[in-house]
Amino acid sequence: MSDVERRLKALEDRAELQDLAVRYFVATDDDDYATMEALFSPDAVFCAGEFTGGTDRSTIMTFLRNARANMGVTIHTPDYSLVSFTGENSATGLVGAHLEIAMSGQSLFGAVRYQDEYVRLAGKWHFARREMLTIHMGPWDQVATSLTACVFRAIVTTHSVST
Repeated sequence: MSDVERRLKALEDRAELQDLAVRYFVATDDDDYATMEALFSPDAVFCAGEFTGGTDRSTIMTFLRNARANMGVTIHTPDYSLVSFTGENSATGLVGAHLEIAMSGQSLFGAVRYQDEYVRLAGKWHFARREMLTIHMGPWDQVATSLTACVFRAIVTTHSVST
């Protein structure tokens, strides 16, 4: 493979990985569990902070269904995506997003970061590991002060991004 072909393939892979994150958000907002499940590798791991929500597709889907059972309308909006290739068929990523969630009769607003590991299986990229870190979350009327909480500073200082 020539240098130009290699570089073009890396750009195509990066775009596919960014699309993977968007597909996850759209499927989540649409409660499209079949699509969500197909985005994970068979032995994927999903975590929410320190809590492991699943260690294969089936348990991940059970976790996500249970979590979403308490929610109404959701809107996940990706803000950025950083991708680092660790091999021909593996990569890591950091995806930042904002959330709008209807829950318990309230409209909530927040920001999250997903620390991802990706694997290519049968020519398609999948999540091998997805860890959701909540930066802030709260009712709309508390957004003005939601970033002054210590939680944000703790997450930023303990999770660095390699360049």
